[in-house]
Amino acid sequence: MFSRKAAQPDDSCNASPYFLQHDHQFHAVSFSGGKDSTAMLLLMIERGLPIDLVLTADTGMEFPEMYRHWDRVEQYLFQKCGLKLTILRHPKGFEWLMFDEPKTKLSSLENRAMLGVPPYGNGWPGVKVRWCTGQLKTHLLRKEVNRLKGEYHALHYVGIAADEPDRIRQDQYPLVEWGITEQQALQICYAHGFDWSGLYELYGRCSCWCCPFQRIGELRTLRRHHPQLWAHLREMDSRALSQFGHTPLGQFKKDWTVEALERRFAYEEQNGIRIPPERKKKRNWRNR
Repeated sequence: MFSRKAAQPDDSCNASPYFLQHDHQFHAVSFSGGKDSTAMLLLMIERGLPIDLVLTADTGMEFPEMYRHWDRVEQYLFQKCGLKLTILRHPKGFEWLMFDEPKTKLSSLENRAMLGVPPYGNGWPGVKVRWCTGQLKTHLLRKEVNRLKGEYHALHYVGIAADEPDRIRQDQYPLVEWGITEQQALQICYAHGFDWSGLYELYGRCSCWCCPFQRIGELRTLRRHHPQLWAHLREMDSRALSQFGHTPLGQFKKDWTVEALERRFAYEEQNGIRIPPERKKKRNWRNR
């Protein structure tokens, strides 16, 4: 997906040779593909800031439009800096973790025995255990960044906007330093010709398409605009219920299975209505 035809990079940014020739700290950029990290990367290139490595973690469950966006950004990055994305992936992937990963901790085995569920698979991510973010993104990125910090005293650049101060830790935050908000970051991306094929016009945040933390409206949009992904989500929902039952591991959302949402959305379509959120608990199709 990320192979490229040969091209000669221009001199827009100080890429790897900066570190090798000047013996400075290593400059590692985290890139999720969202508006903030994209805007940060574009401005770092535009302003000639040093970049030695651009890291991203692939969950395997991103929207097709997001993968195309990564593809375009990588082409731009190579053209300007002679760099490609360094993509980190879990060796087994999302669905293996969800359905097949063996559990070995005694406490986990005892809890599953009480619930009557198999000793393998993590089930749907939950508020208390967001294993997806941890195993498919955070752990992979943190391990690599810590290695770079240890070996090269690397500086780590993270795309957090100026209006998200509670997310700031001890890394480098160019958007915060430049006073660029989330909305401004999105407009910067659009101005540079990166529009995710309209993905941000459909969804507030471009997380994984199978994320159970999506709002009902976003799931309704998924069903309408990405029917193949919706069909896959229904298959995953059916498998989770079969394997884990109506437990926290098997239930897509606290009050909804995907199949119940399918009935709700179909009912709305057939009757030309949209059920207000406060009425959903009065409907009896939720737990059929």
